[in-house]
Amino acid sequence: MMQKPTPVDEEYLFDGRAIVSETDLKGVITFANRKFCEISGYTVNELIGEPHNIIRHPDMPKAAFAQMWQTIQSGALWHGLVKNLRKDGRYYWVDTEVTPIYDENGKVKGYMAARKPASRKNIEETAALYQKMIEQEQ
Repeated sequence: MMQKPTPVDEEYLFDGRAIVSETDLKGVITFANRKFCEISGYTVNELIGEPHNIIRHPDMPKAAFAQMWQTIQSGALWHGLVKNLRKDGRYYWVDTEVTPIYDENGKVKGYMAARKPASRKNIEETAALYQKMIEQEQ
């Protein structure tokens, strides 16, 4: 019998540090800090060159990411809660900020995401909203 995926203890795992990653314009990972590797369960070599959605949890509505892409491609900062899937099948929630990275000519060359543990209250509220969004997508 398959066990139900369980959450990880985000506060313990983060140990006061943030997950940081960078992608190119298409969302392919170009940088992953040590904390990202530790929490996701992937090695840096498994992450670099992969689409960032390698850690996308199936409970995440497509509309949430569509809104994120629209925001960051317009040059603005996006902030939201994201449920991510670890390599071992467990999951974790993060309070996420994604911002464009600019080259020396002021042109967007990629995106940087910084994540910290999400609060229980925010997770509960957001999980309910995301469930409604997923139901509407079907």
